[in-house]
Amino acid sequence: MLFGLYLARPLRSPVQIGLMATTLRRSSRFVMRETVQETTVSTVAAPISKGQKKRKLEVDEDEDPPEADSDFGVQKDTKPRRKRLPKEPIVYVIPDVVKKETTFKGRLGYACLNTVLRNKRPAKDAVFCSRTCRLESIKKNGMDWVKDLGRKNVEDLLTMIQWNEDNHIRFMRMSSEMFPFASHGVHGYSLDYCAPLLAQVGELAKKYGHRLTAHPGQFTQLGSPKPDVVAASVRELEYHCEMMDRMGLGVDSVMIVHGGGMYDDKPGTLERIKKTVTETLPANVRARLVLENDEMCYNADDLLPLCEELSIPLVFDYHHDALFPSSIPPSEIIKKANAIWARRGIKPKQHLSDPRPGAVTLMERRAHADRCESLPADLPDDMDLMIEAKDKEQAVFQLYRMYNLHPVTHDSLRPPNEHQTKETKGRKSAKKRRKNADVEGELEEEFDGNVEE
Repeated sequence: MLFGLYLARPLRSPVQIGLMATTLRRSSRFVMRETVQETTVSTVAAPISKGQKKRKLEVDEDEDPPEADSDFGVQKDTKPRRKRLPKEPIVYVIPDVVKKETTFKGRLGYACLNTVLRNKRPAKDAVFCSRTCRLESIKKNGMDWVKDLGRKNVEDLLTMIQWNEDNHIRFMRMSSEMFPFASHGVHGYSLDYCAPLLAQVGELAKKYGHRLTAHPGQFTQLGSPKPDVVAASVRELEYHCEMMDRMGLGVDSVMIVHGGGMYDDKPGTLERIKKTVTETLPANVRARLVLENDEMCYNADDLLPLCEELSIPLVFDYHHDALFPSSIPPSEIIKKANAIWARRGIKPKQHLSDPRPGAVTLMERRAHADRCESLPADLPDDMDLMIEAKDKEQAVFQLYRMYNLHPVTHDSLRPPNEHQTKETKGRKSAKKRRKNADVEGELEEEFDGNVEE
């Protein structure tokens, strides 16, 4: 508009010319546009204001109408959107493995998460059993919403069991997050609402001969000097036991816990563990309880006397024993441990993992590698071995292929990560947790109900 007005006035002095140029440069509405020539197809005439030249835009009859130009009241061309081409199927290059021999005939299993099912796309098709939430979300969404997370976890557990059967894996650890906050002191709840679905899980596992176990988290401290911590630990075990009982699982479905902290008094803590087991735990919970040696506080030497006295089976962890060795060799530990398993009529199980490549310090060596490179030399022929590796079912498949234990479906294989780091991706320092607290709060809505172990 300004351009047309200035052209209509006669230019009388250089001063006026300078003022006009400055005004035109500063005007945010002054936009130079090219005149669009009329062509052969149809045209659309836009409303024309005084001082503007008439412009016509070509419109393709097969395209959407052009969008309106807010500055000049005319319409502008829009490019047709490109149609997305269908995605090419991903072709994985699976490297060969070194062939080895073994007499082992037991079951290999993985823990909690199936990487193939979890990484399905689109995300709505992902299958996993660790949907959880925060306390704030319970207050905001209510308990029915929380219970629905548990129901979805159980539904996906059915899918995972069927996938395992199709791929010759008949041993799995269930996620401890199956029912969020079920053992909480205030927000805890019964699993009765999900009883029919849990029964289906047990029936399917029994049909295929699968073994399902559980490993309550590190906050389960049966030897804590604080009564409220012990009470919370007992509730956590009761929740896991209720889940297994409602599934109708047999005695082989055990719950594994560590000795926990030492509290500057290892003998006193072991006595408190003994007291909790004998005086506090309900009979059905105690029947499923087993202990495991760890890499920091309680090795097999520390736990075996307690296990033998109370007839609590001991799960021997090879990785933990390598970091915090006992005074007796693994073969002797396994022999003593298996005697307890036999006395209780439960099939023995052990844990296997490797440290991450390049790990040197104890903290670095604690972190599990993506896969295991071999079966242990002292492994008994007929027992179950839980593979505690980051690649989950892929770590099992690698051992299957190495030792020719079971046939493997090529479509279920994924290549290993070529660039493993030696750092653990577990606990963060208190400083980092405080730094990230605000960000995590902002992301709560995005991740609620979609958090994994």
